[in-house]
Amino acid sequence: MVNQPAEVFDVVASYFSLLSEPMRLRIMHAVCEQEKTVSQIVSELGATQTNVSRHLSLMHRSGVLARRKEGNQVHYRAADAAMVEICRSVCDRIAAQMDERKPLRRELLRLMPRRKPKPRPA
Repeated sequence: MVNQPAEVFDVVASYFSLLSEPMRLRIMHAVCEQEKTVSQIVSELGATQTNVSRHLSLMHRSGVLARRKEGNQVHYRAADAAMVEICRSVCDRIAAQMDERKPLRRELLRLMPRRKPKPRPA
């Protein structure tokens, strides 16, 4: 008999492994607030199209990103709000542990995706 709890943790670990690659974090940051084409992402990150496309494909297959084709352009956007929130929470945590005077802390806070305001009850 298969150890089902172990399989569950394998699936969870696989989800978190998406965050273990710096390029995927950079891609997530690039598309977390607005949809972008592959060319825009490549330009923004200063990476090769081959490298970015490989990561985009993996992130799309995992359900973290959504894509749509428009002519010969492929557009990507964040499809998993939980992943965006995880990234934001981790950045908050790291920034809170840094000395306020350190430039790295300021840069981290500047790059963090903004929280979307919660709708007010009517």
